[in-house]
Amino acid sequence: MDSVPKLYERLGEIPKQNGETVQSLKELVKFLQLGARKDLKTISLETILSMSAVTDNGTWAILSVPEVLVSLVFLLQDNDACITKDAACCLINLSADKYGPRELLNLDEEYCPPLQTKPKSIVHECFKHIFDKKSIIADHCCMILCNLSRDKDAAIQTYELLEDSEFRINDILSIFTKVQYNEVGANLHYLGPWLSNMTQDKRVRKFIFDSINVVNNLLPYTTYKKSTVRRGGVVGVLRNLCLDVEFNEWLVFEVDILPSLLLPLAGNEEFDDEDTETLPSELQYLPDDKERESDPDIRKMLVEAITQLCTEKKNREYIRDKGTYLIMRELHKWEKDPAVLTAVGNLVDILIRTEEEIGLENLKDVEVPDDLAEKFSKMDNNDTV
Repeated sequence: MDSVPKLYERLGEIPKQNGETVQSLKELVKFLQLGARKDLKTISLETILSMSAVTDNGTWAILSVPEVLVSLVFLLQDNDACITKDAACCLINLSADKYGPRELLNLDEEYCPPLQTKPKSIVHECFKHIFDKKSIIADHCCMILCNLSRDKDAAIQTYELLEDSEFRINDILSIFTKVQYNEVGANLHYLGPWLSNMTQDKRVRKFIFDSINVVNNLLPYTTYKKSTVRRGGVVGVLRNLCLDVEFNEWLVFEVDILPSLLLPLAGNEEFDDEDTETLPSELQYLPDDKERESDPDIRKMLVEAITQLCTEKKNREYIRDKGTYLIMRELHKWEKDPAVLTAVGNLVDILIRTEEEIGLENLKDVEVPDDLAEKFSKMDNNDTV
């Protein structure tokens, strides 16, 4: 039987995924156990980590050996900090691969090591660390969950696994909006994009809609300067909430979401008194050093959220009356990113038209000819690729 160093040499360069590589990985499994010697675990994890970080072929090989994946999830429970960190880093790399979520969310108990209890799921194991105030891999686990929930199907499966655990969305939102929940330096910023991913699922959006306090606790983070990751995640959540037209009026009039969406898009431009009075109070007489949101993806999501809120006539009229066009006009002058310019143009097109010109209570009611619908679908697919 090969020793770990010899296996490391055989796995060091992987020209392609093949039977020999997979067999070598399986031979590492006995060294990736909670009760294995630390030096053997360390070398084995270094091997897996280097493979997952360097080549797609290495990642695909690892993902094809569920025994290794289960062992990595187990090692999140290891008593040695270095071991848990290395295991978490391996899982970050593996979950980032397009095939990673499928394999990691569907681990089968038949691959559990002998005499060890199967982890409930990788989702459960990650949240155990996130809720542990003294966990040094809480941020790693946030990143793993973020990777696992990128597409809608994976987000739905993640939610279902979460439902089978003791952790609930309201508790997750609670620790996310605390100033410093973790006591050993983890910031939990990546819970932001995870929440954004999860709000692809209507059940998660419905939960957030059940409490105005939840949304109000998220709104300040649209201008959170300490982390683009957290800020972008929250804006993604808010943009997804705006997709539910039946709640748009509630967001506009009860939550008063518009100022929080507009403020990051505003610069330090001065308007005359008459125009200034139309703006929400939060946007009136901004300081000379006021800067716009620096990330174009976040700016685009903010504009898209406002555009979604314009679906119904009552909301459109309110959004017009609050000087939204002024902010969009100045943003359009300043903006350089083509995708953001397109988004701004779409919103401005709605704002400058009268309701008589629009002729619809609800923009979702417009009938698109079949040939144009097919064309738009192709354009959307091209944008995604």
